[in-house]
Amino acid sequence: MKLLPLIRTAHGLLVKIATSLQSPLLLAVRLYWGWAFFQTGKGKLADLGKVTTFFTDLGIPLPGLNAFLAGSTECFGGLLLLLGLFARPVTVPLIVTMLVAYGTADLDVVKNIFSEPDKFLAADPFLFLFASVLVFVFGPGALSLDHLIRRRQGATLGEGQEA
Repeated sequence: MKLLPLIRTAHGLLVKIATSLQSPLLLAVRLYWGWAFFQTGKGKLADLGKVTTFFTDLGIPLPGLNAFLAGSTECFGGLLLLLGLFARPVTVPLIVTMLVAYGTADLDVVKNIFSEPDKFLAADPFLFLFASVLVFVFGPGALSLDHLIRRRQGATLGEGQEA
């Protein structure tokens, strides 16, 4: 057997295996980080006074309103992420919230991203941001309510028809 066909076969098998793992990986990311967002947001909403004081210390304008918005975004956005419902749209405010967190609470880390990248990667917002970006780019996967709804609409409309 020649080497090139063997490499092609092995590559094809590797791609097939990796592709079959996409939805389970996206499910794991959504479940873990959706729950983490929910818990973090719920904590903010449960103690808005403390969060408002923290936001005031950071110099965030309208700290009370922004504390409520951040907590609500994380709490309810986390639940939607967990379910895989409106997953891509809900990642947009989650991403913005994490970018604001970087720009306020971790600004020094952002300023030194190239000289001290480990500090950027270790900052609290990083994994929340990374999980949100993953779902935004790749979608929620086949194991989500979004996928179930799309499938149902496809069955109702007929294959190839748009809603």
